Amino acid sequence: MKEHILFFDLDGTLTDSEEGIVKSVAAALGQMEIIPDEKTLKKFIGPPLTWSFPHYYGLGEQETQEAIRLFRVRYSSVGKFENKVYDGIPETLSALRAAGYRLAVATSKPEHFAVEITDHFDLTRYFDLVAGTTPDESGTKVDVIRDALSRLGSPAPSDVLMIGDREHDMDGAHTVGLRAVGALWGYGSREELTAHGAEFLAAQPRDLCALLGNAGEN
Repeated sequence: MKEHILFFDLDGTLTDSEEGIVKSVAAALGQMEIIPDEKTLKKFIGPPLTWSFPHYYGLGEQETQEAIRLFRVRYSSVGKFENKVYDGIPETLSALRAAGYRLAVATSKPEHFAVEITDHFDLTRYFDLVAGTTPDESGTKVDVIRDALSRLGSPAPSDVLMIGDREHDMDGAHTVGLRAVGALWGYGSREELTAHGAEFLAAQPRDLCALLGNAGEN
């Protein structure tokens, strides 16, 4: 296959982070006297909070920053570890490394949280790099991918494949010139991922090894 570097999203791709994110968003909105609904809360898994709070609840810039501050009060102490690794992820990462792929995390989560989470679940050892946003979460997915590329020595975009579960992963990859795999075990639907141009879809983590063996031929 053409690509030999694989970028993985974190939330909804490596780990099922629903509980910690949903409870922390709900706590933040509750303190702002906003009544959240469960369906909308689940949409916060994956995209940056700087996008989700205004997009889903119409918050202005200052309100968004306050919501993020309140979110982090709970998330930084409890929510980040209300999380679990998807079945098959460690085995898949190990197999990909053994096959010669270089692996990196590229997440919209602040990088210090991402590193704490991958350390906690013993995933860091599989990755050459864990890249995320700045502490204020001001960067976009595109910014994270570009930063990760730079830190890995600026490989050609054609050498890198993005694996993620939401539209932001697909859009970020394509903006920078990468192809993308939609992770159907996460929180984005087949329809969302297809509409945003996913070149490939994988139903389960273990499907990635077989898919990557054929992707370069298409």
